[in-house]
Amino acid sequence: MPDARSDASAPVRHVVVVGGGIAGLAAAWTLHEEAGSGGPPLRVTVLEATGQVGGKLRVSDLAGVAVDEGAESLLLRRPEAVDLARAAGLGPDLEDAATTSAAVWTRGRMHPLPRATVMGVPSDLRSLAASGLLTGRELSRVPVDSWLPRTRTGDDVSVGRYVAARMGRAVVDRLVEPLLGGVYAGRADDLSLDATLPQLAPYARRERSLLAAARASRAAADAGAQDGAVFGAPRGGVGRLPAAVARLSGATVRTGATVRELGRTPDGWRLVVGPTRSPEEVLADAVVLAVPAAPTARLLRPHAAAAASELTQIRYSSMAVVALAFPATAFPAVPAGSGFLVPPVDGRSVKAVTFSSTKWGWYAGAAPGLVVVRASVGRMGEEAVLQRDDADLVDLVLADLTDALGVTDPPLDARVTRWGGGLPQYTVGHRGRVERIRAAVAELPGLAVAGAAYDGVGVPACVASGAQAALEVLRQWRA
Repeated sequence: MPDARSDASAPVRHVVVVGGGIAGLAAAWTLHEEAGSGGPPLRVTVLEATGQVGGKLRVSDLAGVAVDEGAESLLLRRPEAVDLARAAGLGPDLEDAATTSAAVWTRGRMHPLPRATVMGVPSDLRSLAASGLLTGRELSRVPVDSWLPRTRTGDDVSVGRYVAARMGRAVVDRLVEPLLGGVYAGRADDLSLDATLPQLAPYARRERSLLAAARASRAAADAGAQDGAVFGAPRGGVGRLPAAVARLSGATVRTGATVRELGRTPDGWRLVVGPTRSPEEVLADAVVLAVPAAPTARLLRPHAAAAASELTQIRYSSMAVVALAFPATAFPAVPAGSGFLVPPVDGRSVKAVTFSSTKWGWYAGAAPGLVVVRASVGRMGEEAVLQRDDADLVDLVLADLTDALGVTDPPLDARVTRWGGGLPQYTVGHRGRVERIRAAVAELPGLAVAGAAYDGVGVPACVASGAQAALEVLRQWRA
């Protein structure tokens, strides 16, 4: 008997993707591509609760130039996001970052970020010493790791506590904490080694010394890496990507469409969409849930209580991105490098700063003489600072920039973007939790989950998550 891939009379299946962030759009794109390459005939609908697609990938005007409000770069060593950008027609616009050199601002001075770290875990003691980040006493504590007995990691362990036990607290405070905080807006003592440093965790279990594990991890990464840039982005910002994917995905994209209920039908799923006063039913043969953990838990609870319970254990951190545009004359010297990190132990408001106009070459043509700086404020447990109004947040950032860089003039333009509950926290045991969620969801035919809550918060990881979820719901219709 012919299967759906070869039978022109096969029914057109309807797949609904809940969530129009980059994971949901990647799911829609994958469904479109699979249907067009011999897969079952499909109709895809994306339901997005807010007024626009893209989630945390968004770009808007600042002083006459396009500046990202969320993520502004794509990791080139993972192909998923770059491949999607090329497929969506942005290939000719992709550019490598002009610089990736970064610094750490701590103890009142700028220090070069040491080479060859694994998310801040040093593998090169000479580079660490040359950076001046640690005092002599703190530096002398690091190689003690090589003489200590093995630290048992069990099923998982806190990154901060593990690194502190091996190399001393200063390595956590001055290196690991600012790097992890820049990715997760979290705290190293709470975050999972397995989930946040998957490239290091296997070597940490194999080697007695963390220093040896970091060296082995770096060697493996270097062996597998291709020569070339590490980061890239489309000219005009990563925030261009979602609209391009949505436009060419072939999906029907509906914004302002909140999904309030998810119910089973004999042949698939029923979604209740829209305001409670005038609800609408949408029927689907399969559903991809590509929204954060809390709304996913709410929709799953009647059907997979165990998965819903696990999802409620995933906490989220809030933060804000403050973007400022200055004339170049506001600085004693135009900032060099891609930016700097700020260890929370220093008590500053700013956690990280990116010199966007230095990092990306297209600014030179779009806004000559303009210096664009993006600063992140807030992390897990620091919600109070985010309760300040926009003007106060701008003033806090300006005070730190003045101390760090000697800024002399006010900005020409400023923008504050708040990401409330924006970053999932991969706490100890996260990977086991995700496995249990996926196992429970797998018991429900025609349903899959995707997004930053599971396997990574970066754009490539979210794209991969959406593609994986799409393939999971397609599997049931393949012979």
